[in-house]
Amino acid sequence: MPEYRRILLDGAAVQVTVDGAELVAGDGRRVKTGEAAHLPPVVPSKIIAVHLNHRSRVEEFRIGLPATPTYFHKPTSALNAHRGAIVRPEGCKWLNYEGEVAIVIGRTARNIAPADAGEYIAGYTIANDYGLHDFRDTDAGSMLRVKGSDTLCPLGPGLVTDWDFHGKRLRTYVNGEVVQDGSTDEMTWDMHYLVADIARTITLYPGDVLLSGTPANSRPVQPGDVVEVEVEGLGRLTNHIVTGPTAVRTDVGAQPTESEEVLSTALGGDWEFRGIRPPRR
Repeated sequence: MPEYRRILLDGAAVQVTVDGAELVAGDGRRVKTGEAAHLPPVVPSKIIAVHLNHRSRVEEFRIGLPATPTYFHKPTSALNAHRGAIVRPEGCKWLNYEGEVAIVIGRTARNIAPADAGEYIAGYTIANDYGLHDFRDTDAGSMLRVKGSDTLCPLGPGLVTDWDFHGKRLRTYVNGEVVQDGSTDEMTWDMHYLVADIARTITLYPGDVLLSGTPANSRPVQPGDVVEVEVEGLGRLTNHIVTGPTAVRTDVGAQPTESEEVLSTALGGDWEFRGIRPPRR
């Protein structure tokens, strides 16, 4: 399956192809994969994510799914890349990973049937849909700051075309330990359905990204942690967590909280039912 990446090569953003352990630019320049400065593999005009899709995640939260999917938006300023740093702002505690498959649009799509949606997909990449749940109380509906804060949307390492999304395993690792283990077969709505659903009223342009949902066991990570998302056939997306150099301003806007909603979401939907405060790290 062809894989395309974007890297910073001699000061310019360049698309390259994967050739074993090397990346090859169109003019023939080569760079070792492990030495390349990766960029997000696509430049979307918008990033749209489904709230809940994987059955294991729904069961974890002990809720029922609606009849059709619901979505939120991540601004493009949240984009990040393979091996990029994920910034947890000073004063925030509840930054969660969410390993996902990202759909990349290849042709302008509007008012298309699910059966035809595959023709409008350029390929797939890996995403980690990080959530800064400290703002869950104030942004629970839009999820703007929760999911849209800077650096919280790493994509990569590359765009893979001709990838069959059926029956593919998805795993997330924190410091080498498996923390999420799911499959695309547990998705309630598949990739084609999601694209066709959004395109009913929102025009999707080449490069636009749709995030397809995460399996169970999204949990907080800490500065210093290394988080990897591996999807069968798409590779492995690696990032590390750092603390931001400044705290969230206190002279404007809602402040980070540790309400029951924040804790139950960050820790899997169970703490509020047990009436137990989580351990501190």
